[in-house]
Amino acid sequence: MSRQPQPWDLATLCLHTGHELDPATGAAAVPIYQTSTFHQPGLDEPGPYDYARSGNPTRAALEGALAALEGAAGAFAFASGMAAIASLFLTLGAGDHVVVTADCYGGTYRLLTRVLARWGLAVTFTDTCDPEAVVAAIRPNTRAIWVESLSNPFLQVADLPALAELARSRGVRLWVDNTFLSPALCRPLALGADAVVHSATKYLGGHSDLVAGTVAVRDREAAAAVAFVQNAVGAVLGPQDCFLLMRGLKTLPLRVQRQQATALAVAQWLRDHPLVAAVYYPGLPDHPGYELARALGGFGAVLSFRLVDGRLTRPFLRALRLPLLGVSLGAVESIITVPAYHSHASLPPAERERRGIDDSLLRLSVGLEAPEDLIADLAQALAAAERAVSAGAGPVTRRGPSG
Repeated sequence: MSRQPQPWDLATLCLHTGHELDPATGAAAVPIYQTSTFHQPGLDEPGPYDYARSGNPTRAALEGALAALEGAAGAFAFASGMAAIASLFLTLGAGDHVVVTADCYGGTYRLLTRVLARWGLAVTFTDTCDPEAVVAAIRPNTRAIWVESLSNPFLQVADLPALAELARSRGVRLWVDNTFLSPALCRPLALGADAVVHSATKYLGGHSDLVAGTVAVRDREAAAAVAFVQNAVGAVLGPQDCFLLMRGLKTLPLRVQRQQATALAVAQWLRDHPLVAAVYYPGLPDHPGYELARALGGFGAVLSFRLVDGRLTRPFLRALRLPLLGVSLGAVESIITVPAYHSHASLPPAERERRGIDDSLLRLSVGLEAPEDLIADLAQALAAAERAVSAGAGPVTRRGPSG
């Protein structure tokens, strides 16, 4: 079943991409084709599938759905978000150069500096919120600019239309990691980006039951390049995870809209708490990226906050009842992360210190819990942490009303 993209709302499109039915049986969900090889009609009559690394009907349905959601010439499913990122960068070659947002995910930093640098890919990390800094970082051999629509962990907002125009004027590509916003809030290809990447483990899947990554690209030439790497390297998503990911896509807009609303309520509450030194969330009007994030389509449901004293972190985490302490985000349950120990542990200590990633910084991915329950849990955990620290090491200095 296939059809041309329709001018539908995303909530409708998530259910009706043209790839939701099994063409063989009409089943309302494409089944899990758990097979590694496919019979060929003859030497001169190859079938549509031969070996599952090169293609699988379940994965083909997922990739078609992703292309429809992103408005892409092609989309590809990988075994993890890092496999997706690595495969996109593998379309470049030795001697090429990329400009990368300085406030990026730790796994991306590790891949670029400790793996891809070995075969000659050059990287410049810079403030991609500053157009002049981006221009200054571009070299004659620059091939791409890599940004995160919302950066990790400080939630800086990338001006995607401006960066896309800048990239075009310099003959380079704009690649966007849109994991924090998802297509429910932002579609970078429609804003001029050349490729968009997701750790589909997060919002696209949304249920903490799969690991996956996706790449979607604007033009057919780029699609052919990514398809070649996908087949050559073989870091493909298995059919069971493809099935789960297609299921997750169907509720994506509903989940993200509810999570975003709760995240705003939590961010507003944290901003006023005397044990919280700072809140990083673009949905707050005093965030420097507030207007830009609103223009892009939304604020997301991930926020970071800094406690007034790093000694509070451990007793605070022990006292929490609802959020899961873990390394992921974008799931139906809230997940709290300490970037220095989790998402950015792979950064060298000096780099973490330079970025301000220390024991006092926490990242919260807001789930589908009732906002009043989540806020109440945060409140009791902060109170318990203050009591624990005060009993052992003396009173905690609270932030004043104007802090």
